[in-house]
Amino acid sequence: MRLGEPSLDQLRIFLAVEEEGSFGGAARRMGRAVSAISYGIAQMEAQLGVTLFARQGSRKPVLTEAGRGLLAEARAVADRSDALLAKTRSLHQGLESDVSLVLDVMVPGDVTAQVLGEFRTMFPTVSLNLFVEGLGAVVACLLENDAQLAIGGPVIGDHPELERQAIGEIELIPVAAPTHPLASPEIAPGESRKHLQLILSDRSTLTEGREFSVLSPLSWRLGDLGAKHALLKEGIGWGNMPRHMVSGDLARGTLVELDLPEKPGDRYTLSALWRRDQRPGPATSWLIDTIRDTLADCAD
Repeated sequence: MRLGEPSLDQLRIFLAVEEEGSFGGAARRMGRAVSAISYGIAQMEAQLGVTLFARQGSRKPVLTEAGRGLLAEARAVADRSDALLAKTRSLHQGLESDVSLVLDVMVPGDVTAQVLGEFRTMFPTVSLNLFVEGLGAVVACLLENDAQLAIGGPVIGDHPELERQAIGEIELIPVAAPTHPLASPEIAPGESRKHLQLILSDRSTLTEGREFSVLSPLSWRLGDLGAKHALLKEGIGWGNMPRHMVSGDLARGTLVELDLPEKPGDRYTLSALWRRDQRPGPATSWLIDTIRDTLADCAD
């Protein structure tokens, strides 16, 4: 038997009859005559060679076994068509079809989760590509056109190809395990230089030759902030960490904040960055504003 291919309109009629529970209800919902609804169902049944609804006298149409089996597929096709139309309308209205975002590793995970959860609700048709990088690698994603928007730190100053808007800051504090020698009170000036310092390294070459809050000539460079966190808790060296990331450790006593004479802690300014030749669209602009507001709420 050669099967026909039902049209999208016939699939929508099928779904309307099932959801409304009657041909008359489907007709009212779709603004059609009942005869048009009956004809659409009959045509679909003829093309597929199955009976979709059991219809006896004046009883409401009831899905047959075949109808129940095809319902999910019909709904999936209709949903994909709706998504296609929604994205097309968004493109006509100037909304981005996708956004690539790169975040500095210093951005709190709770902020990221909250903002992206709201983003999914606000812009259901916009695809999101998310990258997480550190230091100059954040800016490198923009310069290499891997991302349209970056939330990055102060390690890269004004760049001729980028626009910058400050949106918040992260407090960095020196920490170590409670058994570390630098955890003792009244540390003498220069004592920190005698101990291994754990430093976040830059995958890019944009900060080559530059150091940030590095005091000790004894250092390990790590490309992952999570690995640095784990080594600090094991008592392997000392280093700066975002306060929000170690607040639980400070409360539990698994890490302590160091009182060093050099005061190596810092305020890490976060900025939204984008290429000057790519003006932020509605979804990108929303991300900038919402990340700024969420960071401010967390600070409060």
